Amino acid sequence: MRGGMRGAMVLLHRWCGLFIAGFLFVAGLTGALIAWNHELDEWANPKLYVAASGAAASALAPLELARRVEAADPRLRVSFVPLTLEPGHTAMLGVAARIDPATGAPYVLGFNQLAVDPATGQIQGQRQWGQISLSRENLLPFLYKLHYTMHIPKGWGIEFGVWLMGVVSAVWIIDCFLALCISFPNLRSWRKSLRFRLRQGGAKLNFDVHRSGGVWVWGLLLMLAVTSVSLNLGTQVMQPLVSVFSTLTPSPFQSRQGSRERELTDPLLRREQAIAAAEAEGSRRGWTAPAGSLFYAQRFGIYGVTFHTPDDDRDENGMGNNVLYLDGDTGTIVGERVPGQGTWGDVFMQAQLPLHSGRLLGTPGRVLISLMGIFVAALSVTGLAIWVRKRRARTAHRLRS
Repeated sequence: MRGGMRGAMVLLHRWCGLFIAGFLFVAGLTGALIAWNHELDEWANPKLYVAASGAAASALAPLELARRVEAADPRLRVSFVPLTLEPGHTAMLGVAARIDPATGAPYVLGFNQLAVDPATGQIQGQRQWGQISLSRENLLPFLYKLHYTMHIPKGWGIEFGVWLMGVVSAVWIIDCFLALCISFPNLRSWRKSLRFRLRQGGAKLNFDVHRSGGVWVWGLLLMLAVTSVSLNLGTQVMQPLVSVFSTLTPSPFQSRQGSRERELTDPLLRREQAIAAAEAEGSRRGWTAPAGSLFYAQRFGIYGVTFHTPDDDRDENGMGNNVLYLDGDTGTIVGERVPGQGTWGDVFMQAQLPLHSGRLLGTPGRVLISLMGIFVAALSVTGLAIWVRKRRARTAHRLRS
């Protein structure tokens, strides 16, 4: 590689690294933790997950719990219901604010999750998922949202934090290739870019951790960067790119315009009817898993029924669970999500979250992602240390001159 080109690439790598270092440090450490998000959240918040009544035999049906919650507080609509519960666990309901006819704006609830004892119907706890708070019940959701938004608020309908982290990830992709090029300036020095000078320590070891460490796991770093762009800027960047090479099946939320009018009214189709229609369609398709959860997107007027067993609701070992989408008024099937099916572009987009979270490889994959999160944070620290040391050296040289 010629000296002038290498110098330009080193300079570009430096400025790209300085731009993304702080963001990747936070994203790396939070990513290492949220790979175990549910387990840590359940451990930290038994009040939200463990039913006070214990493993009672006479538990109320989940849909009955939803009805009771809505009857007790007319300001809300239950938007998510788990249809099967683990013994001794609460029913974690998702709720959305209804529209206040007097103001035309949603009611201010202060929470969007309710933990309900399935035996008594009593609400054990509540929280606003993603709230900026370090309290015990909000800590894991806070870290999860920090990971991909930095908690930068949205405005004018734009998710500024999501966009920012998407741009950071795009710069990270470019920086991955810059780092690889400058790590191998010629064929004779390739061994240097793979070694660690453990005995020399200090600045040399710091440099080797940054350069050689990055080379050893370069493929994983690139995968994390690409999947980050897909998850943060999927609609704006990744889907248009993928659609150049493969047809993408639009989701019902892309095919249907959301409206305030739908938020003001209840769906004509009751939850029981939506579940029955989805189960009939699932049986026709030969699906063996039962209907495991139901959600309603009120702005779009769409029900979603996810098929899974109680112990596989998070699908920690694969690409996700089957989902059928139904029109909230007619019960017509308006879309589906069947992992591994569709065009290769569909499958590529389906794989982004399982790859990014490590779920695609089960528990070993999640362990790997946790380790990579720590290493991404370490790359940020070692890169900044290299920049500070060289800046001090350049400053000292100018003073001597």
